[in-house]
Amino acid sequence: MLIDFLAAGTADGAPKTDFGFVAAMEEGGPVAWFILGIMIIMSVGSFYILITKYFEQNKVMKEYRSNRAAFWRAGSLKDGATKFEKNSAWRQLVDDGIRAGDESAKMTDSLESHDWLHGTLARSEASINAKLASGLPFLATVGATAPFVGLLGTVIGIYNALIKIGATGSASIDQVAGPVGEALIMTAIGLLVAVPAVFAYNYLQSRNRKIASMLSGFSTDLQANITSNGAVKPTLPTAANKAPAPAKAAPAKAAPATAPKK
Repeated sequence: MLIDFLAAGTADGAPKTDFGFVAAMEEGGPVAWFILGIMIIMSVGSFYILITKYFEQNKVMKEYRSNRAAFWRAGSLKDGATKFEKNSAWRQLVDDGIRAGDESAKMTDSLESHDWLHGTLARSEASINAKLASGLPFLATVGATAPFVGLLGTVIGIYNALIKIGATGSASIDQVAGPVGEALIMTAIGLLVAVPAVFAYNYLQSRNRKIASMLSGFSTDLQANITSNGAVKPTLPTAANKAPAPAKAAPAKAAPATAPKK
């Protein structure tokens, strides 16, 4: 009887050894699983926005580099507009500029006509930039809040662990370290979700600034072309404008040998 009692006491007091992710979730209960689900949604949404926005930005920049020269070499803006895809950002800017140019020509005040054209192109730019920036607030929100969401899961996990430890009446290190260590997994998950979101936000934001600069330059060229009735066009790089490659120096000829003087 005594031997059985000591064996049972040893088994009950043995430290917990089945630590892991699933054990941490079970320690936190339904709240921990709910928080984990939120962070999974945050992570999936962040990677989805990163991938889709990356390809969207690539399409905009590639179309400008490929069709800019063909657009300005066209006979008119309407002919040049066909060089861009129908629903592209550049086609939208050209169409808005053409429409604004036709409407501004009806105005008697040249200053009001200029302001109307400039404002129309600025609104078109703003709508394109707003479309490119869609989704970035979600990345910023994830980057700012994911660590705190993970910390909330950690706090709840530690609270539940301490309640169970207090109920058993044992506060030894083997009883405390395991449950607390499991609870810290939620903080690590929060950081793993936040870091890619912050990286994606900064990366996409820098590319959007580059596209905004390209749109601003193109809009300025459009306005100058419309107000000058097609006389002003940007200078396009041509083969003649490229600096010629430096000519290779001809090998030096050896000096003729002279006969020695007697």
